[in-house]
Amino acid sequence: MGKKKQMRSEVKGNVKNSIGRIAFAALAVLLQIGWILILMIKLYQYSSVISLLTSLFALVVALRIYGKHTNAAFKMPWIIVILAFPVFGLCIYGLFGHKEAMHKIIRKFEDVDAQLIPLNVQDETILQQLEQEDPLLANQCHYIWKYGNYPVYDTTAVKFYPEAYLGYEEQLKELEKAKHFIFLEYHAIEEAEAFARLRDVLARKAAEGVEVRILYDDVGCIGFLDKSFIDRMNAIGVQCRVFNYVVPFLNIFMNNRDHRKIMVIDGKVGFTGGYNLADEYFNITHPYGYWKDTGVKLTGRAVQNFTMMFLEMWNVMGQADTDYEKYLKASQEGVEDGNVQKASGYVQPYADSPLDGEPVGENVYLNLIKTAKKRLYVATPYLIISDEMTRELGLAAKRGVDVRVFTPGIPDKKVIYGVTRSYYSGLVSQGVRVYEYTPGFLHAKQMLCDEDTATVGTINMDYRSLYHHFENGVWMHGCDAIRDIEADFDKLLQDSEEVTDKYRDGRKNMAVRGWQCIMRLIAPLL
Repeated sequence: MGKKKQMRSEVKGNVKNSIGRIAFAALAVLLQIGWILILMIKLYQYSSVISLLTSLFALVVALRIYGKHTNAAFKMPWIIVILAFPVFGLCIYGLFGHKEAMHKIIRKFEDVDAQLIPLNVQDETILQQLEQEDPLLANQCHYIWKYGNYPVYDTTAVKFYPEAYLGYEEQLKELEKAKHFIFLEYHAIEEAEAFARLRDVLARKAAEGVEVRILYDDVGCIGFLDKSFIDRMNAIGVQCRVFNYVVPFLNIFMNNRDHRKIMVIDGKVGFTGGYNLADEYFNITHPYGYWKDTGVKLTGRAVQNFTMMFLEMWNVMGQADTDYEKYLKASQEGVEDGNVQKASGYVQPYADSPLDGEPVGENVYLNLIKTAKKRLYVATPYLIISDEMTRELGLAAKRGVDVRVFTPGIPDKKVIYGVTRSYYSGLVSQGVRVYEYTPGFLHAKQMLCDEDTATVGTINMDYRSLYHHFENGVWMHGCDAIRDIEADFDKLLQDSEEVTDKYRDGRKNMAVRGWQCIMRLIAPLL
């Protein structure tokens, strides 16, 4: 697996198990919206007084949205729609536009976090040591700790994988060593060739008495799995839970998905990166050319942060564990790995939630951009960013930083690809250089700041990842693995076409410009 000669072409969608569920969910949501609209329109037309009151109410709601302490990109679409189409706008906003409607799920997270967060403790001497070395980087770690509740560690070895299949092969080897527990949390799982190898290992370990858990996102797997998957996993001794079932009519939490990719083995070894457990990520199939993805392996104390992330999601979705410490303390015990003792630098795995109002993922990116002195390289499959992010990238370039952004050369979603390209001109005009990965689809999510700081994880540079999804990443400074990340970007330069000059002018025909404006307006809500 992973060699190009072993890849076979396959049209996206040939191996799907739940297309009917997708169609039903979409139809059900449309019926729900339509029914409410019909009732409201009839009421709206019944009396001029009701029409006036509805318009006044729409104005009040629009003013309330304007006064919120949120990104302006989210305010404007709602304000425009509500004022232009009061009935339709209020209907849609009432269903999907505000967190108050999700108070039950928010309460579940708060209850679980109240038990977990006190168990995750920051060693203040590490922060003090980092502050002496670089106060700006210490501030970054302090932010992640204070607002994300994930400590920074200095006793963790990091290994970077420039290709998904390399990380996957290492995962299979580490799984064979498991003695106590295995946690897997993935946005998408495809029950096909790649997962079959993993399933066989999980079955053997479960038979040996290892506790094995799998958590997957319902939307991420809706085209791959059906409910019988859980029965098949239970049959081999693997516990299974689904994050946020798609339940039209009843569930307005559907827009917030678990986009994380985490594997934890005995609390001592952890993996994350951009790739899911599906064949296309390992180039067994390649519907979008060559799939380029990356990942990291952590060995040592910082793995506890991954364990915390998994336990939070697992217990929100079902019956809670009564003893968290038996899983968390494993990370603090000795690790039989010489690389841990020799590990250099600092490692801080972190997570982001769309429910707490704190965009940790975006702020980690922004802080890295602000601290860049010489070089800032960014790889992302989607580039749909806020004015703040655009301005910071431009400011970095204007102050002399070599800023380069890498995106796919072959898109997986053509409409989104068009929106991504609409941001090129604004960045190029400020000195940012833009590259497209010509062999295929670039799915890696990573940022390199100078030669000593980087982050790798699941967080795309788009509104969906930065504001709507549950995500995770690994911030690192001074680690040996950063040299490998630097080498990976150097390889990306060789495999990519620079399109900077093509977008330097910025002129487009009116139709293209109009379409891009509409898409960029509604992008924060998608």
